[in-house]
Amino acid sequence: MPHLFATSDLHVTHEGNAPIVDEVVPRTPDDWLLVAGDVAERAESVIGVLKTLRERFAKVVWVPGNHELWTTQKDECQLRGQARYEHLVERCREIDVLTPEDPYPVWEHQEKPLTIAPLFVLYDYSWRTPSAEGLLLQAAVEQAREAGVLCTDEFFLHPDPYPSRQAWCADRVKISTERLEAIPEDHGTVLMSHWPLHRHPTAPLYFPEFALWCGTTETEDWHQRFRAEVAVYGHLHIPRSTEADGVRFEEVSLGYPREWRKRARGPIPLRRIF
Repeated sequence: MPHLFATSDLHVTHEGNAPIVDEVVPRTPDDWLLVAGDVAERAESVIGVLKTLRERFAKVVWVPGNHELWTTQKDECQLRGQARYEHLVERCREIDVLTPEDPYPVWEHQEKPLTIAPLFVLYDYSWRTPSAEGLLLQAAVEQAREAGVLCTDEFFLHPDPYPSRQAWCADRVKISTERLEAIPEDHGTVLMSHWPLHRHPTAPLYFPEFALWCGTTETEDWHQRFRAEVAVYGHLHIPRSTEADGVRFEEVSLGYPREWRKRARGPIPLRRIF
């Protein structure tokens, strides 16, 4: 029986993480792998790792995280926003890695067929602390800064040609909704995204203000609305299994060395979904 595995937040440019990619290996020749974003910040590093994983697994499905969408001075690829995303999609197609822009694959090895839906939906700053509700966006961001947290996206994740990250998110939600609604009704789904689709995984955040950069209220019911068997995500660097409305949520992130080195179980670069 083939396995469906998942990983995310490999952050291979951080010293100590690159060798762990060697542990991301299948158990059978027919195993699939879901890569839920944040492979690296540099485009060539992202594609290089995905190419290696595709050589090992029968099928690889990738969604972008915020780090893939960063435009930094050290990256030879200086494309920004939508153009950067489209560049990564085209490069993935060259190495036979599926993306949110490709036909959704179907996992046929459960009781009913499961459509794997790779989703790129971003965030829109709607997940706020009670004291930030009703504030203008800049005031909410400033409140987070004063609490000691500010996402690096504010400097490197450009929404071009959209006027804002919220506008880009709104368009991605619209695109994703239309594709999800087209999935056959007799199919269950595996919803795969970098940012969690439901807010409950953000509850353990040391800085609750960081939830601003973690998702959108627009996707809160998608696990029910689109018949999810499981929702796979990363971003938070809190690898664990949780449940909402009877649906399993799996955070599959590896995280930074400074994080996984503190855990008794060490790094977990691969999680079995089915």
